[in-house]
Amino acid sequence: MSGHNKWSTIKRKKGAIDAKRSKAFSRIIKEMTVAVKEGGSDPDSNPRLRLAIANAKGVNMPKENITRAISKAADKDSAALMEVTYEGYAPGGVAFFIEATTDNIQRTVSNVRSIFNKYNGSLGTNGSLSFIFDRKGVFTIPQGTLVEDEFIMEVIDAGAEDVVLEDGFFTVTTAMEDFGSMMKKLEQMKIEPESAELQRIPKTYTKLDKETSQKILRIADIFEDDDDVTNVFHNLELTDELMQDMGD
Repeated sequence: MSGHNKWSTIKRKKGAIDAKRSKAFSRIIKEMTVAVKEGGSDPDSNPRLRLAIANAKGVNMPKENITRAISKAADKDSAALMEVTYEGYAPGGVAFFIEATTDNIQRTVSNVRSIFNKYNGSLGTNGSLSFIFDRKGVFTIPQGTLVEDEFIMEVIDAGAEDVVLEDGFFTVTTAMEDFGSMMKKLEQMKIEPESAELQRIPKTYTKLDKETSQKILRIADIFEDDDDVTNVFHNLELTDELMQDMGD
């Protein structure tokens, strides 16, 4: 399995765990809030909101929670949220790319810097890691009754760069610019993905010993536990042994 497929698989497995926690809901509510502020509360005319709603359904968010979040976001007095990114290095030279949504940038950057410092890492300048990560569209789709060969042909025609079937789920990867067209293609096929998001996929990976790798994964978890952080990406090579440990 190629590196980015391993990454997508572990993100999905971790997503299944996250779905059991309120953190998953809070992340999606923030995404819906930003989407409504940007493009209004009608999902038919707001593709970003439509995507956020689809992801909410993917983690079984109750319909009333979705409706309430959209209504609250449409209130002109609701808090303004900003999307920010941070880049830095953890021990062993592992690159980290952090995405956050916040109503207080000072608090967020202070928390992120504190985590890097506490675990002997360093916060870098924005853009310093752009050569390491590619932004890709990643779709997770339950196989259900889909016929593998037929489905793969359809999504390749729509711009898929890679399609992997594992554990009953298709992981479809596209270039960032093909993300919207793939969403439209899936809508035409009446397929609702379990998740659809832009991820930062490493171009190169850093391989470390098991003990150090486990420390890096612990740092990733600490970042993800921060209330403002929405996504954490890194370029640690996920060996089969690490994948097994994370899947347990």
